[in-house]
Amino acid sequence: MDSDTGDEERSGRGGVIVLLAVLAATAAAVLGVHWAVSVLFATVVAAAVLIRAPSRRKTAEKIDVFSGEADRLAGIKGALAATDMPLYLLDARENIVFENPVAAKTFGEGPVGQHVSLRNRSPAILDMVRETIAAGKSTEVEYSERLPSTQVYAVNCAEVAASVQGSGVARYFVLSFRDISETRRLDRMRSDFVANASHELRTPLAAVGGFIETLQGPARKDPKAAEKFLGIMMEQVNRMNRLVDDLLSLSRLELKAHIAPSEKVDLGPLLGQVRDGLTHLANDLDVELRLHLPENPVVVTGDRDELMQVFENLIQNACKYGQEGKKVDITLGGGGETPVEVTVRDYGQGIPAEHIPRLTERFYRVSVEASRSKKGTGLGLAIVKHILTRHRARLIVTSKEGEGSAFTVRF
Repeated sequence: MDSDTGDEERSGRGGVIVLLAVLAATAAAVLGVHWAVSVLFATVVAAAVLIRAPSRRKTAEKIDVFSGEADRLAGIKGALAATDMPLYLLDARENIVFENPVAAKTFGEGPVGQHVSLRNRSPAILDMVRETIAAGKSTEVEYSERLPSTQVYAVNCAEVAASVQGSGVARYFVLSFRDISETRRLDRMRSDFVANASHELRTPLAAVGGFIETLQGPARKDPKAAEKFLGIMMEQVNRMNRLVDDLLSLSRLELKAHIAPSEKVDLGPLLGQVRDGLTHLANDLDVELRLHLPENPVVVTGDRDELMQVFENLIQNACKYGQEGKKVDITLGGGGETPVEVTVRDYGQGIPAEHIPRLTERFYRVSVEASRSKKGTGLGLAIVKHILTRHRARLIVTSKEGEGSAFTVRF
């Protein structure tokens, strides 16, 4: 309120009081003392009411304050509702004032106004909320949900608003849940990868070192033993070279995993080239490679060299691990409105069902001895998965023990 308006209101109230005083004096002169006392008392009461009564402008100002506070709270709720992580708005008594739709979907919907402990009983989270309310400082803890699947959240509590309401101060706090499950999963995979890679390299290095010591000692003058040990050492060196090559391939794929290829590739000639390149391996293993192509060209968007690497890996695996079936079928189908599919099917022993979900993990092997005897590094299907992820394609594995396995790439 400005000073001019206040002066006008005080002047108006003063005029009314003076008028009442004149009326009281007139009444005293005309009616006598008793009536005058009554009128004077009424005058004093009326003056007191006029002096204490708030002006219309002040009343309007208070209404505007509460209306503005409601608007601001509505704005905060609107911002929380539009956020893509679970959020709760709490008051200073740790009660939930608002929950956004993501929080209701993630943790279940509940009535507004209940204490936060009725939604989450984690002692770490409850202590963090109390600490934030007491100190007014943002705090964060890590919280894990075990069911229905393991999820890890970075939970933060911070004050977002405080305003005067009546005789008190209204304070509000946001409790947020940021999903860091994928980050923790990647950290665990990275550490597992380093451990596995170190182990895979340590084994051939130890073998080579042992053979060198033997050649320097007991077998120093034994040409036959030297020739035998040198042959084994060469196998171990080649194994390490294959492992290093696969590790470098994975690193290169991870660097460009977010870049989708744009080249047009006709899969028919590509599969024919892959089949021709692996004919020598198939003959050595006594396996027949049978290629089934449609009459019309089937073209996909992809990187030709990477797709060749995918199908070489799948066909090599089919020849090595399904050689008991004596044949491998490579079938190309789809196109147009139908998804393009390439299926590599062997007729060997098959893969137990419990192993299928983990086949594309790095260094995962159904049989360690079989893999090493067939010169596998344990990284082939991991490379396939990375390439297909970049191509926005899927690898579908079906198998039945005793009847063989089918690896289907669907674009």
